[in-house]
Amino acid sequence: MADLDQLTTLAQEALLLALALSLPIVGVAAFAGFVVAVFQAATQVQDFTLAHLPRLIVVSLALALLAPWLGAEIVAFAERAFLAG
Repeated sequence: MADLDQLTTLAQEALLLALALSLPIVGVAAFAGFVVAVFQAATQVQDFTLAHLPRLIVVSLALALLAPWLGAEIVAFAERAFLAG
């Protein structure tokens, strides 16, 4: 059984890992949203699909490209967590 210090450390690592793994995806989504917003402001085209479809495509591509790294980081954390107990 892991003691309280180990559990606290694992919880802190899990939160930091969640932040580190989500940050690239959120960054890509924010950049895509910014590009679409600039395009919409420049052309005065205010279409709902135009606002969300490019972001969906870019985030899907980013997830597909980053999936091996994301999976490896999660597996490495799981191994550390199970071996710590």
